[in-house]
Amino acid sequence: MNMRLIFGIAIVVFMGVSALLAPVIATHDPLEVDLSAEARLQPPSMKHFFGTDNLGRDVYSRMVYGARVSLSVGFIAVAISLLIGLTLGGISGYYGGWVDGVIMRMVEIMYCFPTFFLIMMVITFLGPSIVNVMIVIGLTSWAGLCRLVRAEFLTLRERDFVFSARVQGVSHSRIIFRHILPNAMAPVYVSATLSVGGAILVESALSFLGLGVQIPAPSWGNILTSGKGYMDYAWWLTLYPGLAILITVLSFNLIGEGLRDILDPKMSRAR
Repeated sequence: MNMRLIFGIAIVVFMGVSALLAPVIATHDPLEVDLSAEARLQPPSMKHFFGTDNLGRDVYSRMVYGARVSLSVGFIAVAISLLIGLTLGGISGYYGGWVDGVIMRMVEIMYCFPTFFLIMMVITFLGPSIVNVMIVIGLTSWAGLCRLVRAEFLTLRERDFVFSARVQGVSHSRIIFRHILPNAMAPVYVSATLSVGGAILVESALSFLGLGVQIPAPSWGNILTSGKGYMDYAWWLTLYPGLAILITVLSFNLIGEGLRDILDPKMSRAR
């Protein structure tokens, strides 16, 4: 039994259920503003579990709704990245030749640009929104996955079962999707799981900088932004969203490591 995998899944499931049930478990309207002196910057209490921010909004409710944003960005961005990476990596590794050369040059061009600054540049051009953040993260994070899939295809296409399928006249598309791709997915699962945590970090950083989810819509990143000027006496504005980001990203990393141990027992024994 892999305890890291179980622990990581438990946290992700908890976060996912909390996000889905946000209208039920939130104690206040996350957008409700109360500028009265007694409502602003209240410390954690039974009325406001995580305190209130500088506009009197309930931080706990904003955190719960913010989980929807972070998890949505993580999963959708990685899904886009997977679609591109699997397609280009599979084509490159299976056909080789000039097709492989063209796709690998595209990958090298992607690696020439620092990913985060490329994302910032594109978001600045397109305008900040959650949809743009999802799309841009997905469109700029496929290169590593593409190389991984290509390497698996280069190895698998020389195996006997692929040669046998070719001799029998099986079509290229059937060989790719029925014979090679299922056998190439083990490292892809690990990489994709780790990438979800990375996408959540990128979204949080963009929202912190004002290039992601726009206020007043809640996200963990812009909750951190609202607290950066009050760290001396309103510690809860940075502690709780920071812990949420840390724990969520760590849980996806634990799932990735757990999957790697299960899918690659040799690596697990080597450690």
